[in-house]
Amino acid sequence: MKNLSFSSRLFLTVLLLFLAFVSCFVFFQYNREKMYKTELLNTKLQNMNLALYELTKYYGMSDSLIVEFIGRTEKVEGIDKPRFTLIEEDGLVVYDSENKKLMDNHSSRPEIRQAMRDGSAYVVARRSDTMQRDYFYSATYFKEEGLIIRSSLPYDVSLSKMLAVDIEYLLVTLAVSFVLLIILYKYTKNIGKVFHQLNQFFTRAKSGEDISALDVKFPDNGLGDLARHIVQLYAEIRESEEDKARLKRQLTQNISHELKTPVSSIKGFIETILDNPDMPPATRNQFLSRCNDQANRLTSLLHDIMTLARMDEEDSRQYEKNRINILTMLDTIEAETNLQLKERRMQFLKLVSPQVVVEADYSLVYSIFRNLTDNAIAYAGVGTTITIRHIAEDDAMHTFQFSDNGVGVDPRHLPHLFERFYRVDKGRSRKLGGTGLGLAIVKNAVLFHGGTIQVRTAESGGLEFMFTLPKPPAS
Repeated sequence: MKNLSFSSRLFLTVLLLFLAFVSCFVFFQYNREKMYKTELLNTKLQNMNLALYELTKYYGMSDSLIVEFIGRTEKVEGIDKPRFTLIEEDGLVVYDSENKKLMDNHSSRPEIRQAMRDGSAYVVARRSDTMQRDYFYSATYFKEEGLIIRSSLPYDVSLSKMLAVDIEYLLVTLAVSFVLLIILYKYTKNIGKVFHQLNQFFTRAKSGEDISALDVKFPDNGLGDLARHIVQLYAEIRESEEDKARLKRQLTQNISHELKTPVSSIKGFIETILDNPDMPPATRNQFLSRCNDQANRLTSLLHDIMTLARMDEEDSRQYEKNRINILTMLDTIEAETNLQLKERRMQFLKLVSPQVVVEADYSLVYSIFRNLTDNAIAYAGVGTTITIRHIAEDDAMHTFQFSDNGVGVDPRHLPHLFERFYRVDKGRSRKLGGTGLGLAIVKNAVLFHGGTIQVRTAESGGLEFMFTLPKPPAS
């Protein structure tokens, strides 16, 4: 068995089970058919016993009457001439249609004992001590008269053939079984082929081979479809893992690059100051101020990286959800950014009801509105308006709209705005002090709270962010 292919082992296993089932079915059907024919013959003889009892009850028992009855019954029932024996309860034989001699007591005969117990009985192929041949006996007990009438037929070749099971159903069973075995062989062969191909696929996948160009043709059936789905799912998982690894490498490179710029600037300014001890105080202060600006940028960058890292861990235990009044938070952000808003002659419009409250972590919700505000201040343009609206709510979520009427961005940049370190204008972004992580933090913070976020070009020409935040649970 070990040297056989999977399909062969599967076919042999199913074949053995199938043959066992067919054998049990044939055996059951054979005995059922034989029992049916035996019961049918017994029913005919029992009816004859009853008819003879009724006849003798009204006309009395006579040899001529029984002979006439046997002849009439033979024509009606279509069976050979039966033998009738009348026996009293004590086993004494009072009449036998084929033996006029004195007969032994029949109380010990099995069909007589059972008939007196159950009312009727039959025995197949019992040897008659009187006639010295085998008979099929059917006895009926009439308790009111204390009489047992027994009919019997010689168990010869003709009767055994009549009780024999028809061979036609066996032939049909064999023919159907043969067809089913052919179908079974084809199916097990296809199953074996699928498992063989899957085994090859997993062997190559386990060894790290490239499976993208692997041409595996599975049968066009349910199992083949399942195998194709497995291969496709593996390919998608493999591709997803490769994408994650690539994004991780890219993120590491971006972080390294973003950290390198401020560190290099700080190092350069400090080296210049150290190499020029006689540098004028004004120039030294200017260099130190630039070092401070780069240090602040480095601090902001590290803070944003740590914020994203904490959200990526998806550990909700490090965040505490509280009831947050959005209008109060927006008032705080407006106060903190008031100087920048005045410098760029921008308006901060808050169309949010004082009753709007969300259930979330304060620091993350603050990051959402603060980063969107800083982004609009930096890029919307001079003299523009920032508008925050509460536009809808349902049983679980508040929906907010954050928009500006500034210059906006080219539509081709919209799908990438939430990517980490993505910049529409890299040189201008760094000049304005952006880390490239603000919108990534916005998206992750919204998703962290089970919300959704979208960005599009506003009708006024700037950017429009639509996002949802959770409501407090109903008390």
